[in-house]
Amino acid sequence: MRRPSHLLAIAAAALLALAPALADARPGGGFSSGSRGARTYAPPPSTSTAPAPSRQMDRTMTQPTRPGSPAAAPGAARPQTAQPGGMFRNPFMAGLIGGGLLGLMMGGGFLAGGFAGMLGVLLQVILIGGLIMLAVSLLRRRAQPAPAGMAREAHGAGGRPGLLPGLAGGGAAASAPVSIGSADYQSFETLLKQVNEAWSREDLGTLSRIATPEMVGFFRDDFAALRTRGWKNETRDVRLEQGDLAEAWSEGARDYATVAMRFSAVDVTREVATGRITEGDPETRTMAIEYWTFVRSQGSPWQLSAIQQAGA
Repeated sequence: MRRPSHLLAIAAAALLALAPALADARPGGGFSSGSRGARTYAPPPSTSTAPAPSRQMDRTMTQPTRPGSPAAAPGAARPQTAQPGGMFRNPFMAGLIGGGLLGLMMGGGFLAGGFAGMLGVLLQVILIGGLIMLAVSLLRRRAQPAPAGMAREAHGAGGRPGLLPGLAGGGAAASAPVSIGSADYQSFETLLKQVNEAWSREDLGTLSRIATPEMVGFFRDDFAALRTRGWKNETRDVRLEQGDLAEAWSEGARDYATVAMRFSAVDVTREVATGRITEGDPETRTMAIEYWTFVRSQGSPWQLSAIQQAGA
């Protein structure tokens, strides 16, 4: 019989093996996490800081619009219901054969019912054809271009040409470039350091102020994964070595900016109970290259919205 202490050790090892793993213990866990608005599933452009494209999102709450799906591809073929084949696709032939069969059943021969059925179908075809021509004519009239005055009025009301004002505000199609200045770059560097400092303190209050709720949720999950192992990560003395803007755009009332960052830090993970170092070296700086996306709304300060890993 095994001792209870052995059973407890085996159970603890099993829990540790089944616990969620972090690729890296620093903020973001080495994953690509968060949201970039309508561009969440589009990789940011490469830059001199990060020449390799970013990895796709591992964790995000943004639902994808799958290219090639019937809803996403204009004019894509939709599933068709089964149709009868052969002559029964033709209503004229169906009426003729149906009328002939009726004549046979009534004892008058095939053509006795077939002629009446054929005449009835001809009248139906003429009537339906006239209705279709009328509908097509009405649709063509409605599809004619609007007068030039209307287009100018829509454009002058704050929309883009060809869009009514109420439709010119959101989504990827209505995105517009955003000008990023020196004050914005300073904010991005400050947020890089603040996020790492709050992460090292496990300060969810500060993270809730400087990051989106989605990112805070991922940070909370990563803290829990570290605690399961009895670990705590600290990233200190963060230095931005190089950074440049990948892209910046607007979606309605929100501005987005994705920045490629190469930064160094002292990144150490310790065992909470003993203080033993499990990962990293307190005397050595490590380098990381990541894409950080920031978002602001209606003049509010920038917040961290996504962290993506550079490279395939």
